[in-house]
Amino acid sequence: MKKILIEDYNYPLTDERIAKYPLAERDHSKLLLYQNGDISEDIFSNIGDHLSPDTLLVYNNTRVIQARLIFHKQSAVGEGELQGARIEVFCLEPLLPHDYQLNLSSPAPVVWKCLVGNLKKWKQGSLKMLVSMPDGKGVTLTAERLSTMGNTHEVRFAWSDPQLSFAEIIDAAGELPIPPYLNRRTEESDKTTYQTVYSRIKGSVAAPTAGLHFTQKVLTDLRQRGIHTTELTLHVGAGTFQPVKTADANEHLMHNEIIVVPRQTIADLIDNLGHICAVGTTSMRTLESLYYIGLHPENPFVEQFEPYSQSYTTSTADALRNLLRHLDETHQEQLYAETRIMIEPGFQFRLVDRLITNFHQPKSTLLLLVSAFVGDDWRAIYDYALTHDFRFLSYGDSSLLYRNTNI
Repeated sequence: MKKILIEDYNYPLTDERIAKYPLAERDHSKLLLYQNGDISEDIFSNIGDHLSPDTLLVYNNTRVIQARLIFHKQSAVGEGELQGARIEVFCLEPLLPHDYQLNLSSPAPVVWKCLVGNLKKWKQGSLKMLVSMPDGKGVTLTAERLSTMGNTHEVRFAWSDPQLSFAEIIDAAGELPIPPYLNRRTEESDKTTYQTVYSRIKGSVAAPTAGLHFTQKVLTDLRQRGIHTTELTLHVGAGTFQPVKTADANEHLMHNEIIVVPRQTIADLIDNLGHICAVGTTSMRTLESLYYIGLHPENPFVEQFEPYSQSYTTSTADALRNLLRHLDETHQEQLYAETRIMIEPGFQFRLVDRLITNFHQPKSTLLLLVSAFVGDDWRAIYDYALTHDFRFLSYGDSSLLYRNTNI
């Protein structure tokens, strides 16, 4: 593959450009518009003015969990115990059970892949936390480190009340993990503002932030215009914040993400090819992964560079029909798959024609994705945003980008 120098995808992002908090009204954010090289702006609440009535809007219904757990190591002193070192356990993805819903609904101990902060203070033994539940009951949560996998750890969680699920425990015990570049602690308001209004399937440790601009009023307006919506699920992992540290972006290792796509969504996509608008990069990654999964539905996993490994002649419609046929043969109503797809310049888009997205960090895989979609015009788009007072990153402003068909 051709080298992609990550330094070519850099731009000056100063701290004052990063939105530390959202606007009071979600849909009052600015909206940059890009189509065929033309750039203009509007307000997000008017997005229906810029989408044709035949548009199929595809959004990610994942919901952010309270994934950050703060324990304090107990140290014995005399006959009692004193609260010791602060240890942060950040839940990344479930390992046992591996399925998100089964894991979060489990009343029995579960195992997660986690990041551990202040690891040097947790060399052995278990950590305990007294969790105050909404009904006033106290429950003891225990964390036991099982093994190490690179910079992550397998952690087993158990709790003293088998009537409660793990979701209920972390809802009460955990903190919502807002992005690290906000450089502030999570506040009570983030529990609402860092969730999309249509979030419902728990599992993400970061929000699909392009959707944060939508309100029920905007969604109602879109429906009244005849614009259809459909949903899918990609549970966003902490890898979304992982910077590209290699000079050649192709040496960067993408993270696995679990996706769930209802049968009806796949059918909707077939009926609307040529008119699909992805809400966010997570929706785009899921949608574009579907083509490759449709080529081998019995092995529902997309490798990082699979899209670039050969020339593919199967039509998008046929690949999606293969998925429907596989679901019917296996009596499933939803596709369960994993993707490590990397969308970078040179990528051939098969499903997505328009993209709603925020403004991303310099030298990131998300900026590479935007460049793949609009070509070198990404620089003009970001220059416009920088010189017209747009707010950047998760709580920042939005853009509606039409795919550049000239690249």
